[in-house]
Amino acid sequence: MSYLIKPDNYKPLLDLKQTELGIKQIKDFFQQNLSSELRLRRVTAPLFVLKGMGINDDLSGTERAVSFPIKDLNDSQAEVVHSLAKWKRLTLAEYKIGPGYGIYTDMNAIRADEELGNLHSLYVDQWDWERSITPEQRTVSFLKQIVSRIYSAMRRTEYMVCEMYPQIQPFLPHDIHFIHAEELLQKYPQLSPKEREHAISKEYGAVFIIGIGGKLSDGKEHDLRAPDYDDYSTVDPETGYPGLNGELLVWNKILNRSIELSSMGIRVDKKALLHQLALSGQEHRKELYFHKKLLEGSLPLCIGGGIGQSRLCMLYLQKAHIGEIQASIWPEEMRKQCAEWSMPLI
Repeated sequence: MSYLIKPDNYKPLLDLKQTELGIKQIKDFFQQNLSSELRLRRVTAPLFVLKGMGINDDLSGTERAVSFPIKDLNDSQAEVVHSLAKWKRLTLAEYKIGPGYGIYTDMNAIRADEELGNLHSLYVDQWDWERSITPEQRTVSFLKQIVSRIYSAMRRTEYMVCEMYPQIQPFLPHDIHFIHAEELLQKYPQLSPKEREHAISKEYGAVFIIGIGGKLSDGKEHDLRAPDYDDYSTVDPETGYPGLNGELLVWNKILNRSIELSSMGIRVDKKALLHQLALSGQEHRKELYFHKKLLEGSLPLCIGGGIGQSRLCMLYLQKAHIGEIQASIWPEEMRKQCAEWSMPLI
């Protein structure tokens, strides 16, 4: 079911021509800064992968992939990627990229099960990135270092946008705030996970929530994660909390709510993979191609994630609907309402 937020007194700050120019400038500038900050080389990525190899990202584990038969492969099924979390790790191994270096790519996906609205589209575009690490770097401390570097690239991009368009004022805080999902639960025990995200983002402006996927003290997960890419179960010795992954959120003053810009984390090693497959009742996945490669030690330890391109542009250009940034399919009633509310969809 689609859901539309109507901002109070919304009027676009940029016309269509300025918007298209801004999108191009943001995408070029940010990816150059991301590459420099994390020492990433750009690679070409697939739009689809073969079904049944365990390569496609299962996201929370419930979303259906768009699939189609391949005539020249005896009608073998291909799946449009959800993201490239596992493919990137295979690519790190294939390119023999050592610790301290990595890759990034433009990821385009179709997510047919999305609930359409201001922030969610059928079409997903993001920078997918992955970087090789050492065993000693599998800590929350190192995760925070990487998040801070990404946030630095975001702030530099914001400065560039405000220089290009003086009518857009800077809004990102100087530093990003870190909090574990368990600490967030204790801080707002009466709120739902999504309400907690809104509350903490409004308080700090930019926040990274650590530990997404594992059960908290109330017996529930903050949010779901597939068990075979992010490590959400390993206990960090410094914090005593489980989870080496998280989500980067900022406060969106136009929509008066938080907006997730990135999901990322240190990936599972052999021990974490076996543990999380057992916890989720998916031990049969050990026989899939990707999982066999990981369990036999053929894949490097790594950290990685995705950063939403359209969402980032939407945030910087002060847009109220992601359809003002990208072309997609929307319910006709939503298009009419958006036009009435000064949110023209591309």
